[in-house]
Amino acid sequence: MELESILLPGVEAKRPIVIAGPCSAETEEQVMSTAKQLSERGLKIFRAGIWKPRTKPGGFEGVGVEGLSWLKEVKKETGMYVSTEVATAKHVYESLKAGIDILWVGARTTANPFAVQEIADALKGVDIPVLVKNPVNPDLDLWIGALERISNAGLKRLGVIHRGFSSYDKKIYRNLPQWHIPIELHRRIPNLPIFCDPSHIGGKRELIAPLCQQAMDLNFDGLIVESHCNPDCAWSDASQQVTPDVLDYILNLLVIRKETQTTENLAALRRQIDECDNSLMEELSKRMRIAREIGTYKKEHDMPILQTSRYSEILEKRGSQGALCGLDAEFVMKIFEAIHEESVRQQMEIINK
Repeated sequence: MELESILLPGVEAKRPIVIAGPCSAETEEQVMSTAKQLSERGLKIFRAGIWKPRTKPGGFEGVGVEGLSWLKEVKKETGMYVSTEVATAKHVYESLKAGIDILWVGARTTANPFAVQEIADALKGVDIPVLVKNPVNPDLDLWIGALERISNAGLKRLGVIHRGFSSYDKKIYRNLPQWHIPIELHRRIPNLPIFCDPSHIGGKRELIAPLCQQAMDLNFDGLIVESHCNPDCAWSDASQQVTPDVLDYILNLLVIRKETQTTENLAALRRQIDECDNSLMEELSKRMRIAREIGTYKKEHDMPILQTSRYSEILEKRGSQGALCGLDAEFVMKIFEAIHEESVRQQMEIINK
């Protein structure tokens, strides 16, 4: 892909480039109040959702075209650039007509090649920065494919937004970061700007600051953060939005480390190890939860805890699987011996209650 800078006049070429504003444009007063507070704190790019794809019907699905006039007023009153999400050709046409400066494609849309192609066709002949969120599922090729479709339409000012990946088991994060995926994207397309969306990854405002720092430590180019003048009263995603004051505090605390090639590469690899370890811990927690459910079942049906044939089957199968994955079979068996021992201990606690 032939890429050009996404920077707009007046936006400094330094990390992080920050895009901020409410999850949804709700009222003209809410939009203007938030934008003015962000502008007073030096923010140059305002975001607000005009059309909101919701998981279930009945939720607030955005104010629609009416909200675009509010974004035009933000530009006029504050001088900020404005951005919003598009999911259809109609969204693109309406946004361009309203003079929106930056568009982004949402995670659900990125996962649908037909929808992305419709957007790409609507953007032909247009020179505007477009950011593409990762698809809801961890599919790097699908993410790159969306970029290629828009690139093939003639757009060169492209970037991506990492907002994490959906998971049935939600623990710490709303969407699992799986940092190794944007890291691999950067390896494949080194000059592609990457923004982090800590609001959607964390799902809770207390996670925004550490996620912003982690993104900077991973050398991301920018942040897109949900900020609302009164987050607790937000019509959508209230728990993951922060006030402009809090956002300003978070940004001022960020440590932007100097790049030194040798240590930076090593640090990136170590962060990948940390991410793998976090995933292992989550999977172990899930496995032990299931083991406890088995313990409850055995207690209700007066069954013994230890079933030797099942234990032998697990060790043999996992050892063979490990060998196929390039791991030492004996090493894998030792790990599963320890896991099985802990599973038995937890079942014993349940049966002896």
